[in-house]
Amino acid sequence: MNQIRHTPNRARKVEKKYGRQLRQIASYVDSIIKGFDVTDETVSPSIVTALRKYAESLDIWAKNASSKIIMDIALRDERTWLEYSKDMSVGIRKEIRETDIGMIVQQEVERQVGLIKSLPLEAAQRVQDLSIRAIIEGGRADEISGLIMATGQVTKVRADTIARTEVSRASTIFTKARAESLGSEGYIWRSAEDADVRDRHRELNGKFFKWDEPPIADEKSGIRAHAGCIWNCRCYPEPVIPEE
Repeated sequence: MNQIRHTPNRARKVEKKYGRQLRQIASYVDSIIKGFDVTDETVSPSIVTALRKYAESLDIWAKNASSKIIMDIALRDERTWLEYSKDMSVGIRKEIRETDIGMIVQQEVERQVGLIKSLPLEAAQRVQDLSIRAIIEGGRADEISGLIMATGQVTKVRADTIARTEVSRASTIFTKARAESLGSEGYIWRSAEDADVRDRHRELNGKFFKWDEPPIADEKSGIRAHAGCIWNCRCYPEPVIPEE
């Protein structure tokens, strides 16, 4: 069996670029909220409306930005495959180039558009929930106002998580598609092998998993996911393909 070794560095530049774009959205969310007097209990519906309108205005931009990010990931994945398949036959290299990833690209773009628009939408829901909480609990206006003002920062943290998780996840999905087109049944889980690796992922490191049987990647939730496909995961799959 042959193993195609992918390195996690291939996606870092894309992750940083995507992170910058998403943080800009989070900053605008912060500006919208801070443009209102949140100590005024009657202003929250206006904030919610403004954030929802902003989400809708992002549609065209989100599709364009997502398309560029996803295609960048797909092309980087292809280049990595071709680099590590130099000693393989012309037929194998041809198969790598001609793997149909059109549907995957479309699905991933749609997913990213939804996530991008979710940043202001979830911020709007947070403001609405906090406002309702203030009415129900009462007497904690200052505390609630502070939490509403912190919504922009909460959105920035989520933006970073989305960028980190989605770039890694998309990379794994493209790798899986090309590996399966070559008859691969699975991969070796590879972690970043540093102090920040989760205990569970340290246990998975170096083990073989089938593409159609993802392992439990988080023991607390029981979620099954391939390497790189769970939140903030820096692991990646090393595909194992049949001998020519």
